[in-house]
Amino acid sequence: MDKSIRDKYTAVIGLEVHAQLLTTTKIYNSDSAEYGSQPNTNVSVITLGHPGTLPKLNKKVVEYAIKMGLACQCEISREQIFDRKNYFYPDLPKGYQLTQDRTPICKNGFVRVFPRTGEPRDIHLNRIHIEEDAGKSIHLTEETDTLVDFNRAGVPLIEIVTEPDIRTSDEAHSFLTEVRRLVRYLDICDGNMEEGSLRCDANISIMPKGSKTLGKKVEVKNMNSIRNVQRAIDHEIERQILAVEGGEEIFSETRTFDANTGTTSGMRTKEELNDYRYFPDPDLSPLHVTEEWLKAIEESMPSLPHELFNKYVKEFNLPEYDAQVLTDTKEIALYFEDLCTRTANFKAASNWIMGPVKSYLNEHNLQIDNLPLSTERLAELIRLVDDNKVSFSVASQNLFPEMLKQNGMTALETAEAFNLLQDDDSDAISVLVDEVVAEFPDKAAAYKKGHKGLLGMFMGELMKRSKGKIDPKMANELLRSKLR
Repeated sequence: MDKSIRDKYTAVIGLEVHAQLLTTTKIYNSDSAEYGSQPNTNVSVITLGHPGTLPKLNKKVVEYAIKMGLACQCEISREQIFDRKNYFYPDLPKGYQLTQDRTPICKNGFVRVFPRTGEPRDIHLNRIHIEEDAGKSIHLTEETDTLVDFNRAGVPLIEIVTEPDIRTSDEAHSFLTEVRRLVRYLDICDGNMEEGSLRCDANISIMPKGSKTLGKKVEVKNMNSIRNVQRAIDHEIERQILAVEGGEEIFSETRTFDANTGTTSGMRTKEELNDYRYFPDPDLSPLHVTEEWLKAIEESMPSLPHELFNKYVKEFNLPEYDAQVLTDTKEIALYFEDLCTRTANFKAASNWIMGPVKSYLNEHNLQIDNLPLSTERLAELIRLVDDNKVSFSVASQNLFPEMLKQNGMTALETAEAFNLLQDDDSDAISVLVDEVVAEFPDKAAAYKKGHKGLLGMFMGELMKRSKGKIDPKMANELLRSKLR
């Protein structure tokens, strides 16, 4: 699309994110909420909506929802009721969904995003509410019948609904990335979009730049990755602009996204809220969140990414880039936190994790939980380098691989066993310096004439001949003295 046409319009985007909660049982009964079971094995008369059955609220669901609300700076509702949202799908046995309409458990709040383009900013939330999931319809190739698996029916969800604050697909990508990181830090959802435990619908509209009147929104569904959400938004913005430029009218509808073609297509006209006929559920008692209960949940909250980020930058004096990498996942942050209880050299700890550790994990397709090196043993390596017993290059290239084998020896014992301890004998280093300088007389002469960059070449030769075992600081001083 021509940039001059695109720049005539502002995109308005709101997201509805469903996060499947990591409870062992469903939201309103004791059926298992386990993913991947054989179809229709995690069901009971309550899941199947038999007459005369009564739901009972899972307390853990409420706690998980409140945790997410606290992480997003939301107002927590003390008094709540549950509502029936009426619509018929073959994978919803009761013919209605139990949800929260008028009294969401969390109101307002925001999520700070860090888009790749533009400045960090807050995406405001309308609400976070609790509801139950529906089952799953299965459409097999060349089959005329649809199969239904009710295992997922009744699995607990929170729905995170933003205000129409988002303006670009990049901001939407950043928002979803941050939400996924938050639910994983809180241990309330695994954030796996491929398995459907984190799902996102995008409401997209356009309006002329400078206008205050929102256009008619289109809801896009069936996006199974953060990248596909971004692709769908980009396509839909372009589709709507081209339609308006061509004199067409945009009407509210629900569209599906095809990941193979990167396009959306219409599914049905968009339902209005009154189509759902919300009314209070008569079988569930009102929910009251006491101050004592809320305080206990607040006290159980883990450190969140932004809190750790600020800690690493302000207290540990690490660069923002380091802090961002170290807080990217909860597992890496926990490993780093534990490592920093065993060494005060926080920058060295950061360098090790971002360098040799992450390289090893990527090479072997492992998570840091499976790293065969404890923080205690990694701290030993850092101490050896700090004490000038080995160089970082020797520690990372020689000692680190040996210690990953869990040889039972300390870092010092391993260095001694493989003859890797650094040589700080100035006489022995001087002999090496003399040899290297004598071998490259033209380079030595050029250095004396002002080509100081040649020092790196001489140091490289020294480290190669000593197999990295000489004290680089002492070698550098002796080399400079000799060249002068």
